[in-house]
Amino acid sequence: MRSKKCSLGFSVALAMFTVASLAITPRTSAQAEKILYNFGSKSKDATVPSSPLTSDPDGNLYGTSVFGGPDNVGTVYELVKGGGGYKEKILYRFSKVGGGGQSPFAGLIFDAAGNLYGTATAGGTDNVGTVFELSPPTLPNTQWTETILHSFSNNFIDGQTPQGLLIFDGSGNLYGVTAAGGSNAAGTAYELSPAGGGAWTETILYTFSTDTGSYPNGGMIFDASGNLYGVAAFGGSAFDGVVFELSPAGGGSWNYTVLHTFTNGTDGYLPEGELIFDSAGNLYGITANGNPTDNGTVFELSLSSDGTWTEEILHNFESSTDGANPNGTLVFNSAGVLFGETLGGGTGTCQETQTCGIVFELRLADGVWHEKILHDFNKNGTDGFLPTSGVTLDSAGNLIGTTEYGGSFDEGTVFVIAH
Repeated sequence: MRSKKCSLGFSVALAMFTVASLAITPRTSAQAEKILYNFGSKSKDATVPSSPLTSDPDGNLYGTSVFGGPDNVGTVYELVKGGGGYKEKILYRFSKVGGGGQSPFAGLIFDAAGNLYGTATAGGTDNVGTVFELSPPTLPNTQWTETILHSFSNNFIDGQTPQGLLIFDGSGNLYGVTAAGGSNAAGTAYELSPAGGGAWTETILYTFSTDTGSYPNGGMIFDASGNLYGVAAFGGSAFDGVVFELSPAGGGSWNYTVLHTFTNGTDGYLPEGELIFDSAGNLYGITANGNPTDNGTVFELSLSSDGTWTEEILHNFESSTDGANPNGTLVFNSAGVLFGETLGGGTGTCQETQTCGIVFELRLADGVWHEKILHDFNKNGTDGFLPTSGVTLDSAGNLIGTTEYGGSFDEGTVFVIAH
């Protein structure tokens, strides 16, 4: 099988379970990057932040780190906005004892009451991951309280190694995927439903297989009709990954449909992260590899009148001075501009990957998507490098994200790029 480049998170997950024509604008990095926080400045700090950031109405930022804390198995942190900057507050430190989760690298979501929900790739009863809830403390200067909603089981039915963002439906049920486990050992899509008394009931919606898509590694998204969409990193007819849809079929069952099978060549392979919709119902995503230089793609899937989906490659990454191996999830701004990150590529030089990664935008003009490099990461003592989570937009339209390494203490950063 071809060598496939993965983010740290997906590499950890795997280890745990043994051409459309386009014009590229001249390279510019006019947008100034600012480091909002350098991880590793104190003992037991969060380190290797690899999740996308979530914000509250006050502009405070929330995320997870794979490492850090007293047992070095991860944290949940908040960056509190105020005084012209951000101050870090560790909300929860995961532990090797007690049956809680370990090694979170997916992002967090809020409920209406201000509780946080996320997944940990390890820990729990069988050490194959958990879904957790964190509730704010009632006393000042204390940790948030962790409640395990589901501890995944090593029973050849349940999933293992949960991946990506969770998502709520209108009834308060949670949905997610696991990269491993299930009866085919190729991952699952699952639902968690409140069952009263603080208990939650898991339902397996679909068990993935090599033939139809395997190892889903990003969360799912809903459309207006209640259908779920996501990607599986491998599997399908070429074993290069698929885009899939899960549709409610009544009686609690779901129908699984492959919308696109990746085949490398001029296509991409190894799709990652969550998909996103535009206002017309088209789907957008990334592949970490594929295209003529094997450095990844940005793709669009459009629904035709006959019910089939057609793929268009919006950008082929070319490495060298361009980005290479996009990771995380894309985001649109209000003007229809796409933003994302790549794990490698760019002009910066780093020991671990040769190149340090970029933040990019794709802008549609005259029917062609034009790439612009917004920032080249560079291991220069203060900048971060290896961005893996994708960027989010703040209320002013600026781009905020994390890097797994780099910064003043080489333990990762949170950065903002004015736009």
